[in-house]
This record gives sequence, C-alpha cells and structure tokens, in this order.
Amino acid sequence: MGSFSIWHWLVVLLIVVLVFGTKKLKNIGSDLGGAVKGFKDGVRDGATDGDAASTAAKPPVGQVAGNAPAAERNTIDVEARNKG
Repeated sequence: MGSFSIWHWLVVLLIVVLVFGTKKLKNIGSDLGGAVKGFKDGVRDGATDGDAASTAAKPPVGQVAGNAPAAERNTIDVEARNKG
C-alpha cells in the first residue's frame, strides 16, 4: 500500500499518451513553458518598475497626460462610451 512502482507510472503515461496524443501533449508543454517564461518576465519587470517616482511620472496606458494638446484631452474612449 506504499507508493506506486515505476510500472504503475509507465501504464499511466501510456494511457495519457493514448488519450491525448503526442502532438497535443507537445502543444500543452510548449504553452505551459511560454506561460511560465512570461510570468517570470512579468515578475522581473514588476520588480524594476516598483518605485513610486517612475509610476507617478507616467500616465496609465490609455489616458492622456495633462499637458497634451486640447484636441487630445477631449478624446473619448469608445469602449467607455458603449459601456456607460
């Protein structure tokens, strides 16, 4: 009643390959690897952008800074108008 032997794991692996196929498993593996890499890059970028001075100087994405020309300050986001 202990842990599974190597033969149990080989049978489970064979069943998984038969059910999903090798191409599907390869795609899942590459997608998972890309997601992990993107997460690590995001954490690394978040750590370097953490100081308040750099975030306060830049307006959030999609917003216009206060010193922009009058035409840009009057721009309305179409998605915001449709939601409201």
